[in-house]
Amino acid sequence: MSQAPETIFSKIIRREIPADIVYEDGLAIAFRDVSPQAPIHILVIPKKPIPRLSEAEQQDETLLGHLLRVVQQVAVQEKLEQGFRVVINNGEDGGQTVEHLHLHLLGGRSLSWPPG
Repeated sequence: MSQAPETIFSKIIRREIPADIVYEDGLAIAFRDVSPQAPIHILVIPKKPIPRLSEAEQQDETLLGHLLRVVQQVAVQEKLEQGFRVVINNGEDGGQTVEHLHLHLLGGRSLSWPPG
């Protein structure tokens, strides 16, 4: 796995730049996207700097599962009983713009398919 570059998410984790944080524990942090694509658009990121999903390693398996449980908790907190979508962009062709693994939690309206 390559070394993760310094990103805006690293600075959010260290509280060097502000974010509207809605959840945090020892492994992950969740905050509102500054450019929301739905009424509710929250990013869930691991505190461990993994550049992209394709670079996660076997030892990250528990952390990856934890991120999905955080999405579940935040969806309940945000009252997304009607449904939500979870998106992980991987690499340039996948639409990833920040080189730090992140899950997009989207909800608050009916979401069309296919996306993008």
